[in-house]
Amino acid sequence: MTSLLEGARKLVTRSSDLGVRIQALEAATRAARGRLDDAVLDDAEEAVARAAGRLRLSADHTVVAIAGATGSGKSSTFNALTGLELSAVGVRRPTTSWATACVWGSEGAAELLDWLGIPPRHQTTRDSMLDTRREGNELDGVVLLDLPDHDSTEVAHHLEVDRLVSLADLLVWVLDPQKYADAAIHDRYLAPLKSHEGVMLVVLNHIDTVPEDRRQSMLDDVRRLLDQDGLTRVPVVAVSARQGDGIAALKAEIARRVAEKKATRQRLDADLRDVAARLGEVSGTGKPRSLSTARVAAMDDALAESAGVPTVVAAVERSTRQRAGRATGWPLVSWLGRLRPDPLKRLHLDLGDDGRVLASRARTSVPEATAVQRARVDTEVRALADDVSEGMSAPWADAVRRASTSRLDDLGDRLDRALGDTDLGVARIPAWAGVVRVLQWALILAALAGGGWTVALALSGSLGDPVVPDVAGIDLPVLMLVGGVVLGILLALLCRVLVGLSARRRAASADRRLRAAVHEVSQELVVAPVEAELAAYRAVRNALVAAAK
Repeated sequence: MTSLLEGARKLVTRSSDLGVRIQALEAATRAARGRLDDAVLDDAEEAVARAAGRLRLSADHTVVAIAGATGSGKSSTFNALTGLELSAVGVRRPTTSWATACVWGSEGAAELLDWLGIPPRHQTTRDSMLDTRREGNELDGVVLLDLPDHDSTEVAHHLEVDRLVSLADLLVWVLDPQKYADAAIHDRYLAPLKSHEGVMLVVLNHIDTVPEDRRQSMLDDVRRLLDQDGLTRVPVVAVSARQGDGIAALKAEIARRVAEKKATRQRLDADLRDVAARLGEVSGTGKPRSLSTARVAAMDDALAESAGVPTVVAAVERSTRQRAGRATGWPLVSWLGRLRPDPLKRLHLDLGDDGRVLASRARTSVPEATAVQRARVDTEVRALADDVSEGMSAPWADAVRRASTSRLDDLGDRLDRALGDTDLGVARIPAWAGVVRVLQWALILAALAGGGWTVALALSGSLGDPVVPDVAGIDLPVLMLVGGVVLGILLALLCRVLVGLSARRRAASADRRLRAAVHEVSQELVVAPVEAELAAYRAVRNALVAAAK
């Protein structure tokens, strides 16, 4: 157990970057889930899990898998390398779908064999009692696997080969002189694994059956086919497992790679780079973008218009004019303004607290958006999504578009509620209007007092009498009557200008508050979902960059 832990620590130390890649790819697959094709992500997760599992296991052992077609001499090659008759060959080959394993150095290999899924009855160790031969330790640390025939008619054999090919640290492909160009192995295994050429060997077996003058040309032809598969760096070894020719060279090549302790790391590295490349293909290489402030503002304008903000703002201005006009107008005629309904109340946007509770419980009466307004909203939302998804692959662009419209069904109600819940700032008339109201009533009282005094003087015949107080030759009662009326009218006319300024100022304030409320709705229903997709895309791109380093 101590040896196993030390070996694992060595592998982790040498391959710390593999751990970083594994974490990066795990993050990428999580972020891409629901956006990219599930089949691709499932394959990626499986490959990452395999890499993580292998990284935790023995670093002192290298898994070498021998694969080939029926009749290629794969099992004979396995037996020749082990020096033991462990695998049945020819007509004696069993129909089992299990691979056979031979281990040099059993300490720490049990967990690895269990991870490989090799049953105990198919395991043999060279340091066991069955091995009575004494030879060098050049293959110490090797777990040699004899895989089922990849071209077997049994489906279980295909599945077992595919499974172990994905787990082995080093792959040895055994070809037959009669079938070395068979598309079954080139198209299904060799060409798809061109990114793994650093952990592959090709063996041309039965070389003894080929006339000596044709052997080199055949090896050259094998080399040509491998180059076409993209495997330019994969060595080709000619052997005769039956005669023993070339077995020593093959064993030496395997031993050299095992001694370098690079096969496991190279295999994991190739697997992870392959996963990153496949994810990169479906994810695209477009640079992550940010939402344009101008685009968001244009969308907010469209939403504000469709929600009826201009209608409410106009109602705020008219309501302020009416309320302040009644407060500052000439009291004898200003009461007529009460006969006109308040524009805000007609929209169910009452000014008081009771009205605001009512507005929060029911829809307002703001006119519904027209077809043109709805079309403008759709256009702006689509433009925002298209702008921010420019350069993305089709799946990501589709994800952004879906996110931008995913909650538009709630848009109408949320905008209406936002308008109803917004404090329009018009619950009270301006402070100066209260002062004017008091002054107007003071002038009316002065006019009434002056009028009553004047009538009393007229009835008593004392009007114009020198004893009656006067101002600049005008009797005070008459001055109070006329001055109260005239000043009241003039004050009302002057306040009309002030009322207009106050109404426009309050309308502008209401417009800002309403648009802020609309902005909050757009942030919740459109911007936030889109930014979530952008964050996911950014996370995937950053993770893939980290995985590719």
